[in-house]
Amino acid sequence: MLVQIDQELCCGAGSCVRTAPEVFDQRDEDGLVLVIDEKPPAHLHDAVREAADICPAAAILLDEQDGDLG
Repeated sequence: MLVQIDQELCCGAGSCVRTAPEVFDQRDEDGLVLVIDEKPPAHLHDAVREAADICPAAAILLDEQDGDLG
């Protein structure tokens, strides 16, 4: 899985950080999302998918074919 963010869409809601804090963080200056692990281990994939599903701005982009498919 490869995790990417569309910074133009991000609204800084923080739902991704609450759902998958091992993968996402927020910038101090404006609250926009940062990806801290763009290729998370398989045990975090469900949380990352949930974060993408609940993102109010649909700013989280997942490539399920990249890297570890677990």
